[in-house]
Amino acid sequence: MRSRPIAEAWSRLEASERFQHNITELGGRPEFLFPEVALERSLVLVKPDGVQRGLMGEIMARLERRGLRLVAARFQKVDRPLAERHYAVHKGKPFYAGLLDYITSAPILAMVWEGPNAISAIRQTMGATRPDEAAPGSIRHDFGLEVGRNVTHASDGPETAREEIGLWFRPDELVQWERSVDRWLFES
Repeated sequence: MRSRPIAEAWSRLEASERFQHNITELGGRPEFLFPEVALERSLVLVKPDGVQRGLMGEIMARLERRGLRLVAARFQKVDRPLAERHYAVHKGKPFYAGLLDYITSAPILAMVWEGPNAISAIRQTMGATRPDEAAPGSIRHDFGLEVGRNVTHASDGPETAREEIGLWFRPDELVQWERSVDRWLFES
């Protein structure tokens, strides 16, 4: 998505004869000049331990400072059916029942963040699942001690992100918007 001045300049450039000649010489593909930045989205949960410890603002601030853009947020108590759908991949594992009890024990903050390479940027910001293996400066390193109380959840890939976002938010709850600072964070 290009800003209005860039889009207008691009339209004028595309209309010029010289541009058309050069693009034809290059095989008709102008994308190399202004590649579109692919924005990814990821679900992020501040789990009950993060909420109870007052870390919601800290986590949001770190993601904002990283350059990511908030698209949706909801503070809520998780009911059992939602917890079961979210953690369905762990069904049958020894820790499954405890995981469901934990995520439904207190409110959580569910959010969707977006940006270029958002999934890997968020996972790097959160740190390894096991806090004792998380990189210094990451959220889990700074605020976690045990894997069962690791403060946050973040989608681990594009397909998982789509599924999780669809589970926690309706499409009309995802806000499309631009920040004035986006042009200083995203290349196009």
